[in-house]
Amino acid sequence: MNRNFYLNIAATLILLILIFFGVTMVGVFDRMRFEQEANRRVIAELSDAVRNFRPAPVLVTGSGAARPGIVETPAANREFYDPDATPGGRIIYTVMADTGNMNYLINNEASLGEFYGLCGSSLATRNLKNPDLFEPLMAEGWKISEDKLTYTIKLRKGILWHDFTDPVTGKEWRDVEVTAHDFKFFLDVVMNPETNCAPWRTGLMDIQEIQVINDYEFKVIWKNKYFRSESITLGLSPLPRHLYHAYEGPFDPLKFNDDHQRNRLIVGCGPYRFVRWDKDARVVFTRWDKYFGNSLGIAPPIKDIAYEIIKMPSTRFQALVSGNVDWLTLTPEQWMTRTDIPQFGENGTLKKYQITGRSYFYIGYNLRKPLFQDRRVRQALTMLVDRERILKDIYYGLGRIVTGPFYYDSPYNDRSIKPWPYDPARAAKLLAEAGWRDIDDDGVLDRDGEKFEFTIMEIANHPIQTRMLPIIKEDMARVGIDMKIQTFEWSVYIERLEQRNYEVCTLGWTAPYESDPYQIWHSAADNSSGSNHIGFRNPEADRLIEAFRIEFDVKKRIELAHQLQQLLHEEQPYTFLFSPDSLQTISARYRNVRQFPLGIPPEIIWTPLSQQLNIP
Repeated sequence: MNRNFYLNIAATLILLILIFFGVTMVGVFDRMRFEQEANRRVIAELSDAVRNFRPAPVLVTGSGAARPGIVETPAANREFYDPDATPGGRIIYTVMADTGNMNYLINNEASLGEFYGLCGSSLATRNLKNPDLFEPLMAEGWKISEDKLTYTIKLRKGILWHDFTDPVTGKEWRDVEVTAHDFKFFLDVVMNPETNCAPWRTGLMDIQEIQVINDYEFKVIWKNKYFRSESITLGLSPLPRHLYHAYEGPFDPLKFNDDHQRNRLIVGCGPYRFVRWDKDARVVFTRWDKYFGNSLGIAPPIKDIAYEIIKMPSTRFQALVSGNVDWLTLTPEQWMTRTDIPQFGENGTLKKYQITGRSYFYIGYNLRKPLFQDRRVRQALTMLVDRERILKDIYYGLGRIVTGPFYYDSPYNDRSIKPWPYDPARAAKLLAEAGWRDIDDDGVLDRDGEKFEFTIMEIANHPIQTRMLPIIKEDMARVGIDMKIQTFEWSVYIERLEQRNYEVCTLGWTAPYESDPYQIWHSAADNSSGSNHIGFRNPEADRLIEAFRIEFDVKKRIELAHQLQQLLHEEQPYTFLFSPDSLQTISARYRNVRQFPLGIPPEIIWTPLSQQLNIP
């Protein structure tokens, strides 16, 4: 449903996501919610009934009887909701740090993407079992022109914005209907050059305009062909004009950026309503009783959701074991050494789920620095990282070594490319070829009077990095490289990254479902709105990426991806590290916990009445 899809849309709109480094996912990175998951193709064919606005067949329950109170029109993933679910109860998650504000267009933190996944909705979403298939949410149907440049959307009637009281004027807004104008307002705000929405503008740069036909119909018109145009269009969400333009006169982009009181709210039209934000403590949501999905059979059973802000991994784990947290991603060390307790036993209060990871992690070199501009040096640095040892000792073997940016189990990933080996002798030879030798016998390599030394950034209190980086530092020192480790709080880390004020970083990206390497690897993305923060520039890579973006043939696009991966393997702008497994722990009181290709969807789970808990 839309929580799962909102992460996909938030991925569909190329934001530098703050992703968790290591399987713990506690260190979030860059702003790339735009590319969230995909491996085979952009989208499968949709049924003629949906594409052409023809009446869809009646959907029935497994028993063959229509569900009471349910409107029998197409609704995404309805077949996965348990008709016997008992509404009520709670889910409590954790995040490692508080957010700056609640305006997701100007604040691109990963936690905020989670929050909007609860409160927001979109035109359509992917089927849980078959992610290649889009199914309708806010859209009643859509038509696609033969040239794939024009998408005509028909909205459902009666979709309501969440009720709220304007914190500035005190005006109460009740029962405001979502219309086509709200989708146009979203695009107008994002494309306004004075709003702080630069990453979103990059993601939507090929959309020419949204034309409103009437309150319930509009057209999305694209300037250029783009293989992701369908998924991006169907991933669009509206923006509440009555919140962000609640004044007379033209829209003020600077007010939008700096409207601190209104930017403490989330007003959506999805299944959950924002309740409150307790700074540095928690964010609370409750189920929206006027959600349009309620009458379509896609209302989430869980009533209340909270995100507790807990910085330390050990504290988060203790909160899980004591029952104060319901769903947590564990570190490999926690998974292997701390779950041999009654709570994780056969009749325990917690269950473990090991899921194939959809992220990859890396060491990134700032290529603007002369030290890293010779690819022989970068190859040598990779050969000094003992990835097999780190995977075994720190990740407990719960993951895989990767050689490129594509999801490991995807056909876009070329498995014939073998990882660079851990080979200090070969690394030393490459460094010597590049002119680096220990001329003054002080144990550190020299070239033209410069020492081979650099500083790598570490995230404070990070359970993976604090163990991994000292191992790498020791191996670097053996061949004469002085690697310094400097620790930063997350907010400072991100600031230095955005300002390109660093030498080496250790971070990660989500593994995309519909991969578009443009935002990370194209030279045009080496700017403040792009995710190419290392400054990688390669004309052949640009050519491959540009061809990739306009290629609708899946086989040809896979071939281009393999060529790009081989190029990146040779250039080594990143030391590609691991795709760790996602190690989830969920309270045993939940029912209908199911694993799908994109993970475990929380919107379909429920709790028996006798086991339901409230948020304290």
